[in-house]
Amino acid sequence: MKKILFVHNNFPAQFLHLARTLARNSDVKLAAIGSQTAQQLAGVKLLKYAIGDGDVAATHPFARRFDLECRRAEQVLYAASNLAQSGFTPDIVLAHPGWGEALPLRAMFPKAHLVVYCEFFYRTENSDLGFDHEFPQSGIDGNVRVRLKNAATLLALAECDRAISPTAWQRSTFPKEFQSKIDLIHEGIDVDAAKPDPRATFRLPSGRVLTRDDEVVTFVSRCFEPLRGFHIFMRALPRIMAERPKAEILFIGGNGLPYGLAPPAGTTWQSVFLNEVSSEVDRSRIHFAGHVPHGNYLHALQVSSAHVYFTYPFVLSWSLLEAMSTGCLVIGSDTAPVREVLDERNGIIVPFFEPDVLADAVIGALARPSRFKTHRTRARETVLARFDAKRVCLPQAFAFLGLAKEAKEMALAADLAVTEPI
Repeated sequence: MKKILFVHNNFPAQFLHLARTLARNSDVKLAAIGSQTAQQLAGVKLLKYAIGDGDVAATHPFARRFDLECRRAEQVLYAASNLAQSGFTPDIVLAHPGWGEALPLRAMFPKAHLVVYCEFFYRTENSDLGFDHEFPQSGIDGNVRVRLKNAATLLALAECDRAISPTAWQRSTFPKEFQSKIDLIHEGIDVDAAKPDPRATFRLPSGRVLTRDDEVVTFVSRCFEPLRGFHIFMRALPRIMAERPKAEILFIGGNGLPYGLAPPAGTTWQSVFLNEVSSEVDRSRIHFAGHVPHGNYLHALQVSSAHVYFTYPFVLSWSLLEAMSTGCLVIGSDTAPVREVLDERNGIIVPFFEPDVLADAVIGALARPSRFKTHRTRARETVLARFDAKRVCLPQAFAFLGLAKEAKEMALAADLAVTEPI
């Protein structure tokens, strides 16, 4: 019986489909280590750790992140020691290195096959930093701090046996000398849930119900922020709403901790950019639904007439793939992560910094929906071929981990239902 250990601050996170599927296999025993935000999965022994705030005032500013990562690593070490004392010594360890959790794993489990998940490598050029000159980052000191964010990841890459990355662009952010260690395996999405449904409906907070007969422009982001192009879309809205007087603008997401720059104190990016255009738009047709159950979120995509997905050069969102899988007409930013999956055959690509061009694309999509029927079909075909969790991604992961026997049957029997809100 193989024993597999997952280590992730927010377990299950990217390991959800893999862990849930493996838990159904009686020949595999699973455990996980995560912080207090980690969630229990059936069939997985979960050990949670906690770290104090820690006083890093005396630590050099360049080293403060690594200091906190070492404190976290210490707690992971304690949890791993408890796991070993209980008789669980893993054959395979899968870890996300981004918070320092991988630091003690090689020393603790020297014989285990150590795999790290390479999500993103921080850079000062050709990446999110410095991409948007409207929101400049700090100078040389800031650039040094950005590079030092990679310290724990570099140590993990040096010590691991293999690594995986979900997209080619994300893998390309890592140093070339490590890229040969990194296999390209996406965690996949549930294409059987994220599929077109002409009968779908979405109930707005006001109680009104939207259907495919309505003109619905959708925008989804965990946090509305410049890094995901929220400001560009908001600045395109006055023209879109003026020229399409029946268009309803539907936002799914919220105002949590942004991946990128924080908003000015006492504000949210939503309030900042809504205030910027408030006198030029019909607020009654702009709907912020907040975080909604995953099924409701899919209904929003299924009624969408045009779906806008923008991002800096950064981690590609699952929401883009789910939108394509539901047959959305995606209007995406001309940035490298998007270009990897979206092109002129299966969607619409527009420059990131030109709200008028984005407005033209949305207006055209709403005015001539039949013209883009083939684009919608090809969008789903793209996801089916490359990102289907059951039929493509999970079998790839099983083979990579040496669990290829009956991999197809295991994957097809998987329960991929997601209940977390979007």
